[in-house]
Amino acid sequence: MPKQSSNMSGLQCLATENIWFDKHRYDEAEKRFYEGANGPTIQQQQSSSHGVGDQELVSRMKSLELENHTLHKVVEEMRAVLQKLEFRVATLEKSPAAVPCSKAAPVQAAPVKQVKVENGDEDDDDDIDLFGSDEEDEEATRLKQERVDAYAAKKAKKPALIAKSSIILDVKPWDDETDMGKLEECVRSVQMDGLLWGASKLVPVGYGIKKLQINCVVEDDKVGTDILEEEITKFEDFVQSVDVAAFNKI
Repeated sequence: MPKQSSNMSGLQCLATENIWFDKHRYDEAEKRFYEGANGPTIQQQQSSSHGVGDQELVSRMKSLELENHTLHKVVEEMRAVLQKLEFRVATLEKSPAAVPCSKAAPVQAAPVKQVKVENGDEDDDDDIDLFGSDEEDEEATRLKQERVDAYAAKKAKKPALIAKSSIILDVKPWDDETDMGKLEECVRSVQMDGLLWGASKLVPVGYGIKKLQINCVVEDDKVGTDILEEEITKFEDFVQSVDVAAFNKI
C-alpha cells in the first residue's frame, strides 16, 4: 500500500505540471529569444525587402496615375481650343465677306447737276468751279512728285559704300641669290585703280631662301586676286610664284 500511494502521488504531480502539454509554446518562445539575440532571419529580411518593394511600386503607380490625369486634362484643353477654331473657321466661311463676288453690281454714275445760266449772267461763268476736284488731284500729285524727287536727291547725295578687302600675298623668289629688294620694287610697281600697297616683310622659307610677304587693300569691284597674281608673275626673272596668305573683308 505505501508503494501504491507513492505511485499515485507521482501521477498527481505529473497531472499538475502542464509543461509537456505546452511544449510548442516554450519552443516558440525559445526560438524568438535566439532570433532577437542573433538578428532577424533570412525569411524576415526577405519579407521586409518585399515590403519596401511594394511601397516603391505603389508610389510609382500613384505617380503614373497623376501624370495620366494631367495628360487627360491637357488633351481636353486642346480639344476645346480645336473646337473653338473649327467654329471660327465655319463662321468665317459662312460670312458674306468670304464669298467671292461673281457679279459686281454696276456702279451708277452720279447725276450731273445742270447749272442753268441766265442770259444776263454770262460774265459770271468763270466764277462757277465745275472741275475743282480735278485741280485738287493735280495739286496732290504735284506735291507727291516733289517729295519723291526731294527724297531721291537726298539719297543721291549720300556716298555709296565701297566694299574693300585686305589681302596678304606671299611672293616667292627662284633661289637665295634673288635680289629681294628688286623683287619688292617690281611688286610695288604694279599700280591700278582701287589698289593700295601696305607694309611688307621678308619671311624665311628654308635653305637661305626668303619670301616677300606684302599687304595690300583693294576695292572688290575694281581689283581681284587673279589680276594681282597675273601682274606680279610677269616679273618672271624675280618671281617664281604668288600665293594668297590671307583675305579679309573690311
